[in-house]
Amino acid sequence: MSEGNVDGVRSVFEELRSGGAHAVEAGRLEEAADLFERALDWAQEHGDARQVDLALCNRAAVAIELGGGEGDLPRLREILMRNSDPYNYLAAYNIARHYELAKSFKKALFYARIARDRSAAIGRREWLAGSHNLIGNNLLAESLIKEACAEYEQALDLMPTEPTVWRARILDNIGYCRVLQGRHREGYGYLYQSLRLLRRFAAERYEISTRLDLCFAHLETGRHEHAWKHGQTALSLAERMGEADSVKNALYLLGEVENLRGNVERARSHFSRLQREYFPDASYLPGFLLAVDVRKLINLHA
Repeated sequence: MSEGNVDGVRSVFEELRSGGAHAVEAGRLEEAADLFERALDWAQEHGDARQVDLALCNRAAVAIELGGGEGDLPRLREILMRNSDPYNYLAAYNIARHYELAKSFKKALFYARIARDRSAAIGRREWLAGSHNLIGNNLLAESLIKEACAEYEQALDLMPTEPTVWRARILDNIGYCRVLQGRHREGYGYLYQSLRLLRRFAAERYEISTRLDLCFAHLETGRHEHAWKHGQTALSLAERMGEADSVKNALYLLGEVENLRGNVERARSHFSRLQREYFPDASYLPGFLLAVDVRKLINLHA
């Protein structure tokens, strides 16, 4: 293959990868999956082993976010074992993310810490920031709020200061922690910064989490109309994008909003839908949720 052809193939590969990365940042995961799949096809036909590994990690990352990726785990573990390969960070990160979404938080923490150590050795600040954020996610899922917030703060310090979607997501995480700690004013500051950035970049998929956290924050401070607004927007976005866990959390929160506003039948309607779609064998659930403080039962980031 001539030098010109090699450069042409490389440019096609990088164009596909760059397009996939931009789609991920905007929350267009199906589009990203297609672009990364095409990048992997190019790498396998024209590229070297490192390009194949990189393309595989990119494809696996999106597949995992979309609820799949199980079949990529053996290859990711192979990449992880190559200590001299910088892409073993991506492999460790993806494996950790798989276990996080599977609710295996201790396994996720194990691999997230490997990702942190590898990214520190490589010296990539943005990768190190991602690792600290991922560790924070799994600590928060285990209700270790102070420890999680410390990880998120490290992640934010490592991030570039310019506005990005990834910065907005870390701001969301810190804001939720602050609300859980009862530091509501600070929590609102972080959460509204996050929402402004996400709306600026039209990243609606990631807006769902921030909206749910704002719903929760307004519930905590008795601002029920604001809570309903953010909860309803989150529910609509989650339904449109097929985010089942977010739909579930929105139903919990909206049911609580209506209950606290004295709209018992509307509250029961949300809780009944929650029971039908997620807990079909728990017929007692709507009545139970009407009688308790729902905010104490849920962790929006678990």
